[in-house]
Amino acid sequence: MTIDLQALLPIADRAATMAGDLVRTMAPGVVTAKGDRDMVTEVDHAVERAVREFLARETPEVGFLGEEGGGGGEGLVWVLDPVDGTANLVHGIPLCAVSLGLVDAGVPVLGVIDLPFLGVRYSAAAGAGARAGGTAIRARDTRDLAGAIVSIGDYAVGEHARELNRPRLALTGELAARVQRVRMVGSAAIDLAWVAEGRTDATVMLNNKPWDTAAGSVIAREAGAVVVDVDGSPHTMRSRATVAAAPGIADDFLRLVAEAHRTASS
Repeated sequence: MTIDLQALLPIADRAATMAGDLVRTMAPGVVTAKGDRDMVTEVDHAVERAVREFLARETPEVGFLGEEGGGGGEGLVWVLDPVDGTANLVHGIPLCAVSLGLVDAGVPVLGVIDLPFLGVRYSAAAGAGARAGGTAIRARDTRDLAGAIVSIGDYAVGEHARELNRPRLALTGELAARVQRVRMVGSAAIDLAWVAEGRTDATVMLNNKPWDTAAGSVIAREAGAVVVDVDGSPHTMRSRATVAAAPGIADDFLRLVAEAHRTASS
């Protein structure tokens, strides 16, 4: 099936507008525990329900995977994180996002990220570049880790958190010794969008949940960032981890991540 990404991008944009309006105007409501220190709100469910129904009407031939309600399908699939940064939302921190990606056989090909409380919309389609608020964006031309601002994904919680956090803590130490500053935003979508826009120079998440990275990975890639798995292989929804970096520091950054893994396992 031929995919007309330019026809699908406005549909994704309308879905993101609807979702962003809900996040901005609804109170979080009842907060339900999904596990140890993990949570979901009424807003998460309302956004996913509304976007799922809208996309089912507009693109009935495309599958759908949502963080809260599951789903999936073969071939072309919409992938939604209704609120990326739920903990931030619950605490009144404006760093949260609606993240809607389109994945073709496991490879992200289109993405829209809306930041409802910051008033910014990021979008990209494969081969067409990336935009923020309608303006083309590019990753920074950083050449030295010492001048880089790097964000890292959240530490693990729940079962096996201590074991899972060993490489994360080792990585934090390696970064603190080498880069200009380390940041933890609490939203994978924002981490990737900010690398795309050149607000930060690199980001690393030692996991790869599809709803977290489907939209942001294609936006960063289309903005010229290097987006790979932790071993340097091309990033897909089947990757173990997510690394995005300005091209001038990508090799050095990947070596630093690898060193952190060696430190954690020694």
